[in-house]
Amino acid sequence: MDSLESRKRTGLAPASLPLFGGDLVTIASFLIAGELSHGIDPVSQPLVVVETIVPFVIGWFVAAPLLRVYDRSALSTPLAAARLAAGTWLAAANIGLLLRGSPYFEGGTTWPFPLVIIGIGIVSLVTWRVIAARVLSTG
Repeated sequence: MDSLESRKRTGLAPASLPLFGGDLVTIASFLIAGELSHGIDPVSQPLVVVETIVPFVIGWFVAAPLLRVYDRSALSTPLAAARLAAGTWLAAANIGLLLRGSPYFEGGTTWPFPLVIIGIGIVSLVTWRVIAARVLSTG
C-alpha cells in the first residue's frame, strides 16, 4: 500500500466533529439517566451530574485517539463501528472509574457500578456508532 492510500485510510473522517458530538451526547445521556434513576436531579444538582460525567469524558478523550475512533475507517462497516465503540468505551470507562476512585472526584467505584457503567456504555455507544455507520454508508 503506498503512502497516499495509507493516509487516505487513516486520516480523520470528514464526519469526525459530528461523531465526537454524538459520542459525548451518548455518554452524557446514559450517565444522566443513571443519575435520575438514583434520584439525582440534574437541574437542582448540576455539579453532582457534571462530576459524574467528567471522569468518563476524560477517559474518552484519552482512549479515542489511541484507538483511532475518528479515523476514516472507523465507520467503514457497522461491525467495525461496533468493535471500535466497544473497545474505546472499555478503555474510557476504566480510566473514568480510576478517576472516580481518586480523591479528585466525588463518587466511587463500589460494586456493581463498574459492571453497570461498562455494560450500559457499550450498549449505548455501539448502538449509536452502528446507526452512524449505516447512515453514513448509505449517504
